[in-house]
Amino acid sequence: MKAVIQRVRRTTLSVDGELISEIPFGLAVYLGIKNTDTVSECEIMAKKLEKLRIFEDENGKMNLSVADVGGEILLISQFTVYGDCSHGNRPSFTEAAPFREAALLYGYTGLKLQELGLTVKLGKFGADMKIEQFNDGPVTVIYEV
Repeated sequence: MKAVIQRVRRTTLSVDGELISEIPFGLAVYLGIKNTDTVSECEIMAKKLEKLRIFEDENGKMNLSVADVGGEILLISQFTVYGDCSHGNRPSFTEAAPFREAALLYGYTGLKLQELGLTVKLGKFGADMKIEQFNDGPVTVIYEV
């Protein structure tokens, strides 16, 4: 499981012109599910996202988590995170989990985040999503379980 995590201000996600999800500030998390992932990786990922300290404290140091600042998480399914570009010019997605398994693990990760007390908004799994994102910093980190 791999996540591209971005600290954001207002971020919206639409499908077919309809607003599906929106957060005022927090984290936009592009979550890729690998073909070997299980619920264990979901639980590890959720705990990392809850505790990851990438928000600034009163001294300007990245010392606060999304929970500390009262931010929200927009969790976005993103199989292309597992795109392998090492051979040729068209990415291979053989490491990405099959649709059904990935959908279940994506949903489970969202549930685990909610169980940790975080406000989580979801995208629409498998849809052609349009995301308007206002990056903050910018701060972007990649985490892989």
